[in-house]
Amino acid sequence: MSENLAISPRLSNEDLLPEKEQKWGWYSIFAFWMSDVHSVGGYVFAASLFALGLNGIQVFISLLVGICIVLLFANLMGKPGQKCGAPFPIIARMSFGVFGANIPAVIRGLIAVVWYGIQTYLASSAFIILILYFFPNAEVLADSEFLGLSYLGWVGFSAMWILQAIIFMFGMDMIRKVIDWSGPAIYIAMFALCVYLVNLAGWENISFNLSSEKLVGWNAIVQMFIAACLVAGYFAGPTLNFSDFSRYCKSYKELKVGNLLGLPVNFIIFSLFSVLIVSASIPVFGEMITDPVETVKRLDSGMITILGALTFIFATVGINIVANFVAPAFDFSNVAPQKISFKAGGFIAAFGSVLLTPWNLFNNPEVIHYTVDVLAAMIGPLYGIIIVDYYFIKKGHIHIESLYTESPKGIYWYQNGINMKSVYALIIAGLLAIYATFFIDGLANYAIFIGGFTAAIAYRFLMKKERAQTLTMEASLVK
Repeated sequence: MSENLAISPRLSNEDLLPEKEQKWGWYSIFAFWMSDVHSVGGYVFAASLFALGLNGIQVFISLLVGICIVLLFANLMGKPGQKCGAPFPIIARMSFGVFGANIPAVIRGLIAVVWYGIQTYLASSAFIILILYFFPNAEVLADSEFLGLSYLGWVGFSAMWILQAIIFMFGMDMIRKVIDWSGPAIYIAMFALCVYLVNLAGWENISFNLSSEKLVGWNAIVQMFIAACLVAGYFAGPTLNFSDFSRYCKSYKELKVGNLLGLPVNFIIFSLFSVLIVSASIPVFGEMITDPVETVKRLDSGMITILGALTFIFATVGINIVANFVAPAFDFSNVAPQKISFKAGGFIAAFGSVLLTPWNLFNNPEVIHYTVDVLAAMIGPLYGIIIVDYYFIKKGHIHIESLYTESPKGIYWYQNGINMKSVYALIIAGLLAIYATFFIDGLANYAIFIGGFTAAIAYRFLMKKERAQTLTMEASLVK
């Protein structure tokens, strides 16, 4: 370096600085995606696609197309984090400025808070099955409630909240160990549950068509396109902040191998298991049950009930930690690095999730619908801006010292630490995506793409002069 740029304490702490020991191999990335896919929400989501009126082949094509889109963006979003060993909010500084990056960080952090509470609530439902199995008299606690949740519900929610907090307290090494073994363990349990239910139902009663209606021609193509978009939207959150995990990976090659196995391969297999279990529920229980917790609750076998409940507890805890605990931990820490550590940021999210009373959110489909649509409308533009900036404006170059300095000589200082052009692109694209979602029929499913492409085009246009300036500044800083 011809000139060292001073590291600012307002922009750094031990957790936000580049990772020095990148020890994760392809398996840890593969296990990360297993934890992200294997959840109650993932189970219900996969089964719901088979109820769109498509046949089995059409659904699997839609799943494959959708998950390949996710794979593409996971590779794109993970590369800068792996290259410099920095988490998502630090990577966002390249396009939004060293202080402007707090905007995408807070957006992603708030999204995680909402889903952290909902996923904890879902995990508590499985835990309550275990409580009632071993302590049937505890059912009396379900008769009284506080803030919309029964006392029994509070016991289950608190237990799951504490369990996740304990795992998180031990840091990223413990989180990596949990996701390394939980994903395969869940596969074993899913296989056991699948075999048990299929045996009860009889293989001749298993169908991959879970809808009473059958779509053909153009109607089928439209539904397949919608299904593919829904898959991409479902994974939008964890893919956006994928640098939080790719920063620990040894090489970009290992990262891509882990993504390939963890996304298309893993997702299709998990979806297959999910559909077999849902299909078996029809002849076994006389109705289609898409909630795996309810399926486990109705089983007569004590061992399968316990195994199933434990499976969905660990599955949901796994996705919650990787998708909704780690993300806000880095995001909120980025706002005030010297006051908020990685662990403190995570607990801000955890406590915030309780204040939202997620059970009330989850039990109100209309609120969930609007929440998901608005969040998708805001996530899409962040993709467009960050990808265009890194690959088309910066051409894959990262000046690490500029990520952590308040010096106006830093490449990512822009105007007082904020790149207003990325903010303008975010506002334009976000408003357009929200308008399309709520005021134009049929476009809600495409909010993330509308926002993403609009932001990409707007940002590329606004930044056309900065490309040459960035190269000049970089040349002056690097010999």
